[in-house]
Amino acid sequence: MRDIAFGQFYPAKSLLHRLDPRAKILLLIVFIVLVFCTANYYSLLLVILGVFSVVLFSKVPLRLYFNSLKMIIVIVLITSFLNLFYGTGEPVISWGFIKITLEGINNAIFVSVRILSLILISSALTFTTSPTDLTDALERLMKPLTVFKVKVHEIAMMMTIALRFVPLLLEETDKIMSAQKARGADMESGNLIQRIKALVPVLIPLFVSAFRRAYELAVAMECRCYQGGEGRTRMKSLHLHTRDYLSILVVIILIVGVVLCNVLLPQAVR
Repeated sequence: MRDIAFGQFYPAKSLLHRLDPRAKILLLIVFIVLVFCTANYYSLLLVILGVFSVVLFSKVPLRLYFNSLKMIIVIVLITSFLNLFYGTGEPVISWGFIKITLEGINNAIFVSVRILSLILISSALTFTTSPTDLTDALERLMKPLTVFKVKVHEIAMMMTIALRFVPLLLEETDKIMSAQKARGADMESGNLIQRIKALVPVLIPLFVSAFRRAYELAVAMECRCYQGGEGRTRMKSLHLHTRDYLSILVVIILIVGVVLCNVLLPQAVR
């Protein structure tokens, strides 16, 4: 668990770090939609190139990206394996009642690549954007909701705190499990029921630690006279620069390329 890097900010001097956080969030949403719009391998290849470009330009060690895939890789493999059997047409592999078609193979490839692309591009956002910048960006993007009396600042703050607590809770879980194993706790042997019972000495201290951290955070915010977003000023204002407009232009070109590939080139059998 100590290697899981989801939700962590990695300070570096890269183009992605200098982009406006509002632009990064909007481009992430557009990219997520674009991933599910791929209809053939040509458009899927464009999306993969876009993901690898983002990973390289972020100047974040590849080890962190691979670590962010650890918790999801098993789910990706299981999902891809199940999709092999969902397809119509002439079977490529047939063994009894088990039939694997070309459509099923395409489904498995598309699903796995899409999930991996979403995880990598989402990790790039958290790696290159500090929690403070995320809070400001979310608040600015949701500002029109203030017309409906929605507490935008509080919602953005809660979302950012929840995202920040993910690596902290994972680290705390690893420490508790190591401490319990040092006391002789056996969490790896036995059947499923026994393993679940062995997790009770881990879950109780974890919940106590989580509530303690939340209480300490609330006290720290009260000591700093935090009263929500009303009348709150900012030391740094967010402004779009030339690099932000260029990144938007690159994404628009990528969208045009995916659309042209879907329209002009043959679609995958699915």
